[in-house]
Amino acid sequence: MSKKDETFRGVLDAEEKHAHWGTIGVALIVGLITLFIFLFVWRKGRVSRRGICLVGLCESGKTLIFSQLIYKKAVESFTSMKENVGVLDIANKGTLKLIDIPGHERVRQRFFDSYKNTARGIVFVLDSFSLNKDIRDVAEYLYTILSDPVVSSNRPQVLILCNKQDHPLAKGPQVIQSVLEKEMNVLRNTQTNQLEAVAEGGNRKSFYLGQEGKNFEFADIRSLRVEFAASSAQTEDLENLKKWLQSVA
Repeated sequence: MSKKDETFRGVLDAEEKHAHWGTIGVALIVGLITLFIFLFVWRKGRVSRRGICLVGLCESGKTLIFSQLIYKKAVESFTSMKENVGVLDIANKGTLKLIDIPGHERVRQRFFDSYKNTARGIVFVLDSFSLNKDIRDVAEYLYTILSDPVVSSNRPQVLILCNKQDHPLAKGPQVIQSVLEKEMNVLRNTQTNQLEAVAEGGNRKSFYLGQEGKNFEFADIRSLRVEFAASSAQTEDLENLKKWLQSVA
């Protein structure tokens, strides 16, 4: 190869190297721009979600908790067919929109669907004294909320609030968590079998809550952080809930 050819070849190699590094540079810039847009949209969505949904069965104490937080006093409650909405000031964190979702099974899903897109947090209130009697209904409602596609996508923080701890026969949060996990495990198996049967017909894809191959545990729900806490709205003991709201805000 002549010197002229070698020089020409060297120029081509240099151009190829420049083109290669140029491609890498463009790819990095595009990647950074995409990441920036994703973070911006995610942060904007999180900032806009300032709602806290209070959910649970009728007579779990949701409305009393709502009135204690919003009005600083107990307000006579009754089974409602519409939501209660109030603004809660959180020190150094701004405000949260507190929504008391009706617990009646005929309307609760409709109202929850109206507010779940704006939920920064979900507080599932249950009666710690009557849990044995209501365990099936509690588990079914909780399962519906935790497996909701919007909830799973937005990833709000979830608090299971074990209310009415002032009752001498009330179960503590740890016991309630264990009881709920056992019931949710049975319910999950039933739900999964039903969904798989439908999916075989090509109409619906099954959703598995938790980790496959082991018994249900709240810690295995990867898309959500689920915590347990005790409260007693009747005696105005809502400190655990207030601390949680402070951390969520």
